[in-house]
Amino acid sequence: MRNWFRGRTAASAATAAVLATALLGCDATGGNSPAPQGAAAADRPKPSPSPTPTWDTSPQSMAAVGDSITRGFDACRVLSDCPESSWATGTDPSVNSLAVRLLGKDAAATQSWNFARTGARMSALPEQMEQAAEKSPDLVTVLMGANDACRGTAGAMTSVASFRADFEDGMRALRRELPKTQVFVASIPDLSRLWSQGKGNAMAKQIWKLGICQSMLAEPDAMDSSAVERRADVQSRVEAYNEVLQDVCAKDEHCRYDGGSVFGYRFGQGQLSKWDWFHPSRNGQARLAELAFTAITAEKTPA
Repeated sequence: MRNWFRGRTAASAATAAVLATALLGCDATGGNSPAPQGAAAADRPKPSPSPTPTWDTSPQSMAAVGDSITRGFDACRVLSDCPESSWATGTDPSVNSLAVRLLGKDAAATQSWNFARTGARMSALPEQMEQAAEKSPDLVTVLMGANDACRGTAGAMTSVASFRADFEDGMRALRRELPKTQVFVASIPDLSRLWSQGKGNAMAKQIWKLGICQSMLAEPDAMDSSAVERRADVQSRVEAYNEVLQDVCAKDEHCRYDGGSVFGYRFGQGQLSKWDWFHPSRNGQARLAELAFTAITAEKTPA
């Protein structure tokens, strides 16, 4: 099947530091105890706070991992990968990929690599991360998970627990080789939005019958309780996957989640492939590149 388709740790650390400092200022007898002999309390040396990791907004190299979205599937050729139009590493001027925006056109050609595979699910992340690590990039982008929700049936979707385990395994695979390489994690797109945009197009519905994301797109016109519940289950699973991406990323000081910007982006028909009304068109790929660039070059992590 071809489909395309951070934080709690910092807050906990900050809270722990405040509590530790408060405890260091008191002895076991409580706040009414006499001050220590010698220097005034205000003159006593205070513990230095731990340095906050700095996110580099100008990496010099990058690797992309993911699925058909990052391969540019159906962006410029029917039912084919189109890596030159990839939001992450493509060379197509109309897309102005993330690599070109970050590195410049010349450097992007030699210092960016695309290890995504069409049809890949999160279980493929560890292998892709190992491949990316071989290039020692400053930045790795991850856009993956749509295929875990896009299955033949809603019942065949990857469980949230397995999705989490696979993502954690992928992060560990990278960290074994590159403990400080930055990771940018994009949220999974809103699949129900894609359904709503294409279901009124007769050709789109015929293409969808070829097997595209049947858990969401099967019987696109059906509005009975079973169909509505099925689509709601897929949507709920995507939202749960995005919560996993955010949570796991927040536990890694060199990881940045997009704050849900891809999920929240309202793809219209102009941003969808004219061949399947599901994968991003060149315009859609350009929007993904823009969202990623904005998040990566921001001084603070997206909310």
